[in-house]
Amino acid sequence: MMVHTNLKLIERDGEGVDPAFRDDVLKGMAQRQKAIPARWFYDLAGSELFERITALPEYYPTRAETALLERHGQDIARLVGPGRAVVEFGSGSSVKTPLLLREISPAAYVPIDISGEFLRQSSEALAQAFPTLPVMPVEADFMKTVELPAAVKAFGMLGFFPGSTIGNLVPRTAVDLLRSMRETLGDRAQLLIGVDRVKDIDRLVRAYDDTQGITARFNLNLLLRINRELGADIPVEQFRHVARWNPDWSRIEMHLEATRDVSFSISGCSFAMLVGETIHTENSHKYTPDQARLILQASGWTPNAQWTDADGDFLLVLCEASEQRSAP
Repeated sequence: MMVHTNLKLIERDGEGVDPAFRDDVLKGMAQRQKAIPARWFYDLAGSELFERITALPEYYPTRAETALLERHGQDIARLVGPGRAVVEFGSGSSVKTPLLLREISPAAYVPIDISGEFLRQSSEALAQAFPTLPVMPVEADFMKTVELPAAVKAFGMLGFFPGSTIGNLVPRTAVDLLRSMRETLGDRAQLLIGVDRVKDIDRLVRAYDDTQGITARFNLNLLLRINRELGADIPVEQFRHVARWNPDWSRIEMHLEATRDVSFSISGCSFAMLVGETIHTENSHKYTPDQARLILQASGWTPNAQWTDADGDFLLVLCEASEQRSAP
């Protein structure tokens, strides 16, 4: 089992708190529309709950993307070629990753995730499934440029960004992230990215508000994490999960809504919310194929191939790093 030493890139203060987490929470809660970036969902409990979400009958993206990888794996392998280092951004449990690795004969696998404990567990499981493949997990916030292990820098890179995670970001931030990925991966890189497509609104809402309440638990777990890690006293039982479609932004939004007037403190700072006020916790933008290509091209990536399912639910796009140009 070839799991190389984990690179700890997330710094914590003397109390064991990630200062970026605290800063994002305090800044977001001070806004008129309170908001917390979705990347902070993924402590160990949140990561495990998300894996349960991906198996729900209402949550179609995982099934659609998995089917595309199974159906078109050989086509992807032919275009990618052997011997690349696969760098997965936000790897989670890496459920889809084996489908890709089995086809493309990679030189190494570098999963990047902000949840260190979950990252180590999934890396060990994947290393057992691929005992001759070097696995080099990196605990980091992939929203910024990431320093990859020195051992893989000689290889061509294949970035892997499945799950339509790009949809969590507003378009401006999505472009910034994709540019950062290009910088992380280098000039000879390719990127395989999953993009969720626009579809029936009722079906979209059901995918983010399942009948079993798993997505609600996932959303509310963010408040539990804030209480635990930031010394907060948020009355979690006085909040409820809300998922709704925003047509102006072509996105599903997740919110935590106060069911009564509440007051609480976080890291010594006091906050109050009226009944019906919300904390905006996640976006999931949906794209047409043309919109997806445009946002990739604006980010320094040239789409070379794409695959979609018969129902038009999901899109896989394979890109290459565009030539750096200063004009026009």
